[in-house]
Formats: sequence, structure tokens, C-alpha cells
Amino acid sequence: MIKKGTKLYSILFGACPKCHQESMYINKNAFNLVDTLKIHDHCSHCKTKYRLEPSFFYGSMYVSYGLGIAFAVAAFVISYLFIGTSLKAAFFAIVGTLVVMMPFIMRWSRNIWINLFMSYDPNLAQPKND
Repeated sequence: MIKKGTKLYSILFGACPKCHQESMYINKNAFNLVDTLKIHDHCSHCKTKYRLEPSFFYGSMYVSYGLGIAFAVAAFVISYLFIGTSLKAAFFAIVGTLVVMMPFIMRWSRNIWINLFMSYDPNLAQPKND
């Protein structure tokens, strides 16, 4: 299983990149399209600020493009090469895959982007002694 303390954990689950104790997103359900990209201002556990600067997540659009291409290629390979569908059916498989996976692609691209600039700190993950 994917353990806390790895970048992959933070990327896949949208956890705070510094402490992995809380989700960055207000609503954990990616398919709630109204709240898909709404994030907290900071982590309630370690106080890490998620928006490092105004328009910080614009850079995640480049990551989103790459993820979209990866999903499109995977859909093509599976439908056309493995299953043996026609090119028209493979096209619809690509479109369907991108439509269904878009909430995840948008979140994962943001998660990858913020994890490029922040790293896990095991000291911040410790329970607070109040």
C-alpha cells in the first residue's frame, strides 16, 4: 500500500504535501464538479499555505496537458491495439476516458505541481501537544 511520507501518497490522495495529515481539497469527492478545484487556504494541522503566490496553480495546466495525453494514449492502446476496435471506436474511447477522468486529471495535476515545490517533513506530521 502507498504509505504516508511519499510524494505519491500526497499526489494520489490530495494530502497536504508537508504533513500528509489533511486533504488540500474542501470536498474529497472529485466528481462534485462545483467543488473539484476548491482548496483550503492552509493546512489546519501544520499551517502550510497552499497558494504560494497568486495564480500559483496556473503551472499545473502544463502537467494537466501531459496527464491528458497519457490517458488518451492509454485509451487508444487499450481500445485499438488490445481490444481491436475500429479507429472511430478508439476515438470515442479516448473522448470518453478524458471526460470521465477529467476531475482526477485536474486534481492530480495540481497535486503534482505543488509537490514539485514542497516536500514531506516528518516533524510536521507529529501530533501536536497542546
